[in-house]
Amino acid sequence: MTLREFRKNIIDPIKLTFDAHVYRRSIGNVVDAEVIRQLNKTNENLIGYFHQNIFKYVGNGWEVPDTGVDGWDVENHEKNIFAEFKNKHNTMNSSAAGHTHARMRGLVEGNRKAVCYLVEVIAKTSQDIPWKLEKFHLRPERQDRLRRISIDKFYEIATGDSRAFASLCSVIGSVIDDVLKENPQALGRNSVLEELQKEDADILKTLFLSSFGSYQGFDGFKIR
Repeated sequence: MTLREFRKNIIDPIKLTFDAHVYRRSIGNVVDAEVIRQLNKTNENLIGYFHQNIFKYVGNGWEVPDTGVDGWDVENHEKNIFAEFKNKHNTMNSSAAGHTHARMRGLVEGNRKAVCYLVEVIAKTSQDIPWKLEKFHLRPERQDRLRRISIDKFYEIATGDSRAFASLCSVIGSVIDDVLKENPQALGRNSVLEELQKEDADILKTLFLSSFGSYQGFDGFKIR
């Protein structure tokens, strides 16, 4: 991340001041932590991409459709399985859950063979259960084909191996290291702190002026 990218998101220098003083950290450490926080937002989207797109390589009829209104995250037309992925069990609000549930209801009601799964990477527990919403009641046969499942159970359905997801988790770190060794440019560089120091040795002052420079009283602003 560069300073220009860092400033695309409006920085809250008051929060950074609290962080520095309350947690007894240098302003440099606080800025580095803010950089990581911003990068994490991007990383969360990329992790979702990883969980979905790895099914391109499972074989046995598993597909990852191109993005589209009617596409599901993962499909298997041979098995009539359609899945939507969520990283955490509590990340969907009621509106999003209702929308996803409605799509799945429409499919299981219109296709007697279709089985729909809401796949949760971080679920409360390992599970494969009917996904029920209080407002909507399906006939038992249809409800049984609209399910909520943890990712380990879904990997078992996809591969036939109950330990498949655990096996994946056990090698992720070493594979990432191998990829970065072959592609060192992928590591990138964080130059935010260095660039801030070039603008002014008083980093916190620079951050205040970046956010509040046009506000009244900030001409000649100094940190006391």
